[in-house]
Amino acid sequence: MRAFRVTSFKKPPALVDVGSASPGAGEVLIKIAACGLNFADLLMSKGTYQDTPTPPFTLGMEVCGTVIACGPGVTVPAIGNRVAVFGGQGGLADEGVFAADRCLVLPDDMPSEVAAGFQVAYGTSHLALTRRAHLKAGETLVVLGAAGGVGLTAVEIGKTMGARVIAVARGADKLEIARAAGADHLVDANDDVKLALKALGGADVVYDPVGGDLFKAAFGATNKEGRILTIGFASGTVPQIPANILLVKNIDVIGFYWGGYLKFAPDVLDASLKELVQWYSEGKLRPHVSHVLPLEKAGEALKLMASRKSTGKVVVTP
Repeated sequence: MRAFRVTSFKKPPALVDVGSASPGAGEVLIKIAACGLNFADLLMSKGTYQDTPTPPFTLGMEVCGTVIACGPGVTVPAIGNRVAVFGGQGGLADEGVFAADRCLVLPDDMPSEVAAGFQVAYGTSHLALTRRAHLKAGETLVVLGAAGGVGLTAVEIGKTMGARVIAVARGADKLEIARAAGADHLVDANDDVKLALKALGGADVVYDPVGGDLFKAAFGATNKEGRILTIGFASGTVPQIPANILLVKNIDVIGFYWGGYLKFAPDVLDASLKELVQWYSEGKLRPHVSHVLPLEKAGEALKLMASRKSTGKVVVTP
């Protein structure tokens, strides 16, 4: 079978032929229909992600596909079930072996291209806003990088939870995508973001997958007792936080890493994903996939994310 693999951090990943694997105890073999890319895949290809495996390994953190074989002791999911699964790696391939207990059996109304990129982006925003920031109806949520893979889901989920949402993104095209997802106000990241946010009344909760200068601007516009969620650092710059201002304004800066819950609270992830699938079936969520590319163009798919030319999700289909 084909797999898009990292063999060394000193050279780019490449599509190679590898042997097909068999599922062991507690595992299933999935024929992959689609793989949703995440910014973490880009970091992993360079060896800079916190959970990067040792090469060689196959990129692709989350997939959608059909179970074609079950390992010993596995009864759920069953052969023929269509599932989504976060495996952390192995998704950019024709087939993959994944833990059976991480498989989410999908409703018929969710297309493979949507399901493949659903878990991480929506799961991150849902748990960050509900469990960590305790976002309340009527509060003002500022979403940085609002047209990106996780940012766009934060706009949708914030609106579903009854918040007033301010979307910050770069350029009119990206802002229009955030508006279509439900944003109440739009701020161009090319402008004076701090001034614009203050003019709109400031932020009660900030959702930040970007870091860098945008974090500084939003930090300066956060209201007293506001909460800032650090989701990631797509800008490449990890912000330094002035603790004296935290003290004076009674601000909380809250770290959030979705994958960490797999290790210490997987039941929390399960409950979150079930609610999100229900919201999707009820029409509350409308996932945005900007690009779908074949497996032989997986390298181009990564470049789309690196160049900030994509919005929502980029999906690769074997």
